[in-house]
Amino acid sequence: MLKDIGVKSIDGLFAGIKPEHRPKSFDLGKGLSEQEVTARVKALSLKNNVQVIPFIGGGYYDHYIPSAVPALASRGEFTTAYTPYQPECAQGTLQALFEYQSSMCALTGMDVANASLYDGGTALYEAMMMAIRITGRHKVIMDGGVSPIYRKILKTYTHHLSYRFAETPVVHGQTSRPEIERLLDKDTAAVILQNPNFFGAIDDFTDIIQKAHDAGALALVSVYPVSLGLLKTPAEMGADLVTGEGQSLGLPLNFGGPYLGFMAARRKYIRKMPGRIVGETLDSKGRRCFVNTLQAREQHIRREKATSNICTNVSLCALQAAIFMALVGKNGLKEMAQLNLDKAEYAKQLLSRIKGVEVKRSSPTFNEFTVHLPVDASEAVAAMMPKGFAAGFPLGRYYPGMERYLLVAVTEKRTRDQIEGYAKAMEEVLA
Repeated sequence: MLKDIGVKSIDGLFAGIKPEHRPKSFDLGKGLSEQEVTARVKALSLKNNVQVIPFIGGGYYDHYIPSAVPALASRGEFTTAYTPYQPECAQGTLQALFEYQSSMCALTGMDVANASLYDGGTALYEAMMMAIRITGRHKVIMDGGVSPIYRKILKTYTHHLSYRFAETPVVHGQTSRPEIERLLDKDTAAVILQNPNFFGAIDDFTDIIQKAHDAGALALVSVYPVSLGLLKTPAEMGADLVTGEGQSLGLPLNFGGPYLGFMAARRKYIRKMPGRIVGETLDSKGRRCFVNTLQAREQHIRREKATSNICTNVSLCALQAAIFMALVGKNGLKEMAQLNLDKAEYAKQLLSRIKGVEVKRSSPTFNEFTVHLPVDASEAVAAMMPKGFAAGFPLGRYYPGMERYLLVAVTEKRTRDQIEGYAKAMEEVLA
C-alpha cells in the first residue's frame, strides 16, 4: 500500500505534520491472538480506579438508575430499530420519542420539545443558532456562570462565523444584572443563562428575561433536569428556549458518554427547531398513530433552509430518559430532588467545621456548591483519591485565580456514612 501511494514508510505518511504533533499511538507491536488481546485489554481496564466515591459534578452526576431502565431500553426491538436519517416508521420507536418529548415539556414547562440532540453543550449551541435565525441579530450575551465547557463549544463552533460574544462576570455566585442590562442592545440575539449555574448557585431569571424581551432578544436557559423537581421552571421565568444535559435522567456516567441533549421551546418557534419532532395523528383507518412531523435537517430540505447540518439524534438515550421519567414519576422526581438538596446541605455543614475550609454561602444552591480551601484544590483532590474519594472539580482549571476553589456535588446516592467519611478524609488531608 505504501509503495502504491509513493511513500517509503509509515512515518512518511505524517511528514507534513510537525514532529510534536504527530500521532504516537501506532506502535502497536506484533499481532496477538483474540485470547491475548482480551487478556491485555482486561489488564488495562483494571487500572481504572472505579471504586472511589464520587463527589464530582460539573454537569454530569452519579444518580441512581432503576434496573428496569437498562432492561427495557436494551430490548432488541429498540436497539436494532436505528434509522438515523430515513423517515422512521416503527410505531414503538415513534411513540417512545413522543412520550419523551411530552415528558420534557412537562419537566421544563415549555410547549414543544424535539426528539433529542447529541449532548447538553451542542444542544445549547443549536439553541443559540436558532435564536440568531429567529431574530436576525448577531450578538450573544453569555453569563459567566454558564458551564465553561459549554462556552468553549459555542465559541469553537462559531470560530469562523461573524457572531459577537459578550460575557458577564459572576458576582458572589449570582448573575450580574447591571452588566447584562448594560450589554443589551438592538443587535443582541440572545441572553444565555444557566440554572443552577456552574458554581451550583440557583437563581430566578424572571427579571433578566424581561429585560432581554424588552430589548427584542430571546432568553436561553440551560437547566439541570433533576433540579426542576423543586425549582421554578424556565417557562415560569419566561424563557424562550430551554436546553440541558439529560445524563441525570437514567443514563450512567460511563466514562463520558453516550449522553443526551434536550431542547424545548415556545410553540411559535417550533418550525425553527433543529432535529426531529414526532407528532401524534390518525392513519387512513382512523387509528391513533405517530409520525415524524418535522425533520428540517440538511438531508431533507435545501441546505440554506436547514435548521442544522450537524445535530445528532440519540434516540436510544432519549428512550432511557423517557423510561426513567415514567418510572420515577412526578412525585418521585420531587423526592429525588429534595434528597439531593438535603444531602448537599448536610455536606456543607460538615465541611464548614473543618479549619481553613470556607463554604461559599452567598447564593442558594441545589446539590452542588463551592468551597474555598487553604491549599490548591487540585492538590487536595489528588490527596483524596487514595482515601477513596473523588473530591470534586477544581475550579482553577477554567477560572484563573480560583485555584483554591473546589466544586462539590452530592446526589441522592451518597449515604450519611459516605458524606461523613468524605468530610473526615478532607480534614485529614488539610491537617
